[in-house]
This record gives sequence, C-alpha cells and structure tokens, in this order.
Amino acid sequence: MQALANLNALCRAHLPDRHEIEIIDILQEPKRGLADGIFMTPTLVKLTPQPIRHIVGSLNQTQTILMALGLNS
Repeated sequence: MQALANLNALCRAHLPDRHEIEIIDILQEPKRGLADGIFMTPTLVKLTPQPIRHIVGSLNQTQTILMALGLNS
C-alpha cells in the first residue's frame, strides 16, 4: 500500500494526466507476474516510453525513481 501511495503522489506531481497505473495481484495472477518478469513485490514496471524499466521497493526515494523513469530533467 505504501508503494502505491508513493507512486500515486509521484505521478500526480510529475505526470499529471499522462500516466496509467495497472495493479496486478501476483497471488491471483502468478502467470502474469512471471510473464511480466516480476519476481519480487512490490515492483513497478514502466512500459512506455522505451526502455522498459523494473523498479522494486516502496518507491519512497523520489529522486532515484525519477531518474530511473527518465523524468529527472
């Protein structure tokens, strides 16, 4: 829940009206998790724009997350 709250806050601040969040419950959809390369939770998968990025953790280090997403400019 903390990762989701952090992600929502980050998106509101840095990507207003330019993001889409899909939440996958790995317990309910384990094959989807494996297909998406998710081996730890919580994991954020950024699909577009390329390159695809996997970010694991509570997403509480905003500057690090922005850099990983290519939003630090």
